Amino acid sequence: MFISYIRSVILYFVLILAIRLMGKRQIGQMEPSEFVVAILIADLASVPMQDIGIPLLAGIIPMGCVLSLELLLSFGSMRSIRIRKLVCGKPVILIENGKILQENLRRTRITIDELAELLRQNQVADLTTVKYAILETNGQLSTLLYPQHMPPTAMDCGVNVDELQLPITLISDGHLLSENLKTSGRDETWLNKELKKLNSSVTKTFYFTVTQNGKIFHCPKQEKQK
Repeated sequence: MFISYIRSVILYFVLILAIRLMGKRQIGQMEPSEFVVAILIADLASVPMQDIGIPLLAGIIPMGCVLSLELLLSFGSMRSIRIRKLVCGKPVILIENGKILQENLRRTRITIDELAELLRQNQVADLTTVKYAILETNGQLSTLLYPQHMPPTAMDCGVNVDELQLPITLISDGHLLSENLKTSGRDETWLNKELKKLNSSVTKTFYFTVTQNGKIFHCPKQEKQK
């Protein structure tokens, strides 16, 4: 039993390493080749994890081989458009200039009901407002509306808005992030002063952010319910 536990722990960290090497996109939307690789790696890891009679390397070596092929294909896709089209495919237009391309629906094996569902997921209920709908290589649907149906922007309304600034996290779950504090151009003296105004402290703070222009967000820790 202990040997099985150790083998499972080793394979667990090998899988994490493999996914990290494949890139963060594997965690979200995957291309067809990436989906196949993820299934293969999981299957290869399950065999030596369940049967202690199989050498651990019998699972790790094939996983390394599959991962190497994926990395080579990824590199080739970056350098060659032909390889990219072969491995990832290419986007397919399902609606063009407001017209549903039924032949492309049949080619991608998407029913009209599924198309309507994908549009609703993009907050589109009225097909007449859609100028283009494109099925991307990762299976997601990109929707472009006619200009008159697009939400107005601040420029359209003639309204001046403040420039968007990315908040910098200074405290996370009661822990001070010193590197982020330095990046924000502030020090602990400033932080403690601001926390004092809020009748709080680092250990009593669940989340604290600040923008470059000084806008603060503070979320205190909630006491555990007994």
